[in-house]
Amino acid sequence: MSELSHVDESSGAVQMVDVGHKPPMRRRAVASGAVLMGPETAKKLRDLPKGDALTTAQLAGIMAAKRTSELIPLCHPLPLSHVGVELEVGDARVDITASAETTAQTGVEMEALTAVAVAALTVYDMAKAIDKGMVISEITLVKKTKEDI
Repeated sequence: MSELSHVDESSGAVQMVDVGHKPPMRRRAVASGAVLMGPETAKKLRDLPKGDALTTAQLAGIMAAKRTSELIPLCHPLPLSHVGVELEVGDARVDITASAETTAQTGVEMEALTAVAVAALTVYDMAKAIDKGMVISEITLVKKTKEDI
């Protein structure tokens, strides 16, 4: 793609993409990311009772996906039919995967990416007092699909 989708080619002004001519389709996106941390921090997160820090991060990711158009200025507000956020604590990291689904005229990759980013920020916020070296990393779009309805 040689053009930036949100920039008018002739004037250079930012613009919201016009999707009015596109038919609604069933769309799904999956994104992932990680919070890298010391092994001791990961162990503390892993040993917490179910429902503490990781559930808070999961809920934050879901809430963020629902508000993506308020956070990213040129995103279309979408009627999300499903958002899922999963967090898995490894030896020295928390891996995060988010999926978002809709039936609309535009995709949901920004919603999935936003869910991952905010879930990662929430993990970071909850563990920053014990680990000053954490790194939010590897946030990427894993997959996006669309199918006729």
